[in-house]
Amino acid sequence: MTIKIALMGAGGKMGCRITDNMKDLADYEMFYIEVSESGIANLQSRGLSATPADTAIANADAVVLALPDKLIGKVTTEIVPQMKTGAMIIGLDPAAAYAEVMPIRDDISYFVAHPC
Repeated sequence: MTIKIALMGAGGKMGCRITDNMKDLADYEMFYIEVSESGIANLQSRGLSATPADTAIANADAVVLALPDKLIGKVTTEIVPQMKTGAMIIGLDPAAAYAEVMPIRDDISYFVAHPC
């Protein structure tokens, strides 16, 4: 079974680091979510294209939040309800989880790690 990963902010500073490390791994199906023009250009320079967020989130086994801290609450409020049962959300801002910025669902998993 191939694990499907949605990378939010895939063309940004942290997202590009993750993209560069994951894009050639055969064990994963990656969905690159990006909305900014510069981020989309960053993906295109790597031979990649953005996937619409709704499609990626609904199909992902894991969603990685490579987003600015100030957007985590807004974005997770939109995407957590769209995630499938059993999926995992991976945050790169440890404070967001403890500050209860992300909505909580009992049927998905939460994993938080510092990006460094």
